[in-house]
Amino acid sequence: MSIKEYRTAIEARGGLLVVRDTPGVAFGDRVRIENHAGQIRNGQVIRAADEEVLILVFEGTDDLDLENTWVRFLDEPVEIALSPEILGRELNGLGEPRDGRPPVLSGLRRPVGGSAINPAARTYPREFIQTGVSTIDGLNSLVRGQKLPIFSGSGLPHNRLAAQIVRQARLVDENSSFSIVFAAMGVSYADAKFFRDEFANSGVLRNVVMFVNLADDPPVERLTLPRAALTAAEYLAYDLDHHVLVVLTDMTNYAEALREVATAKGDVPARKGYPGYLYSDLAELYERCGRIHDRRGSITMMPVVSMPSDDITHPIPDLTGYITEGQIVLSRELHNRGIYPPVHISPSLSRLMKDGIGKDDTREDHPRVAAQLYSLYARAQETRNLASIIGADELSERDQRFLKFADAFDAQFVTQGEHEERSIIDTLDLAWRLMARFPREQLTRLHETDLARHLPHDD
Repeated sequence: MSIKEYRTAIEARGGLLVVRDTPGVAFGDRVRIENHAGQIRNGQVIRAADEEVLILVFEGTDDLDLENTWVRFLDEPVEIALSPEILGRELNGLGEPRDGRPPVLSGLRRPVGGSAINPAARTYPREFIQTGVSTIDGLNSLVRGQKLPIFSGSGLPHNRLAAQIVRQARLVDENSSFSIVFAAMGVSYADAKFFRDEFANSGVLRNVVMFVNLADDPPVERLTLPRAALTAAEYLAYDLDHHVLVVLTDMTNYAEALREVATAKGDVPARKGYPGYLYSDLAELYERCGRIHDRRGSITMMPVVSMPSDDITHPIPDLTGYITEGQIVLSRELHNRGIYPPVHISPSLSRLMKDGIGKDDTREDHPRVAAQLYSLYARAQETRNLASIIGADELSERDQRFLKFADAFDAQFVTQGEHEERSIIDTLDLAWRLMARFPREQLTRLHETDLARHLPHDD
């Protein structure tokens, strides 16, 4: 390791520091900055040239006296210490403790940028993951190795839903639970305390490693935090053979920090001021999820994306949707009606659902039940729209049945207690009770064997 130290800082703007006359410094090198008072800050080289380098300072550049600032290039990437003891800990974006306990001591350190995975070594995501939430398990099933984001809006209960999934996620055919890597970026103190208390009170904290950046912490640290979290997830999955569920909240805060740094660097802005490389930057994070041949462990990811002004076409949810395999969309209209979780069924989708449900995974009738529920609910939504125009009293008897089904579906299937865990069998049985409202001839997506087993008598 070749350490170089300079006192040639010439400019500080935002979280960026410019240092001149630094030959031989490499992109991605870790930097230690000492100010006139002896205080130490951490940084990383994000643009390198012999004439000058640009450094991302994680603690910000406030109060730096440039003439009396020493910049030490450590000739190594930003790394975090890894050991089984990271479970149960709360760390910051550099892997340093936030819980008042000693640092993680380990001889194993890995770069937060991760290692490239040979695409040929990847294996297809499979195996149903039970979240205990009917709208996800029944209609938008999550499978091991999948990336399934939650699209939400300001004021919607995405934090409560994320915490519920963390508490309840498990593989139904194995006597095992998930290790959880939870990364919170730009959250309020109240939200951080909510997650901490939820995990501690439910008993899952011992299986959780939390990476937390608060709203008043340096924004540039948010760029490193999800990478540190995913490095921990890769260690747990591929070194210790754990099933790992990664929850990233909120990716909008991450993207805004990226925009802030890109603007300070002078990068050419694209849509809504975000840099043109936003897509590749998000893909760099999301694609670290998955399964690898001959490894028992896996990484499943559920990023939370808050949509500014509830706009699903905003660049962040839009690009996230291109990279991931579906989305869970939360509805403000359902939330205003007091429904929790307010999952909007129509735009929600799990593209890998078919590979994790059915006879060998959940139950033989699951694919057909899901298709039938979607069909009935779509028709029921059309009936609701019609009723809003002509009035419910003017509807035919058949349409009245669809209208009652829609209300029952929202009240019984979608609505679920925050601490209510439903097995996939409970969810499917509930779906059958709702479908029993219809004559058999309207249940066209079900097999006769399904009907005979679950609806032995016409209602």
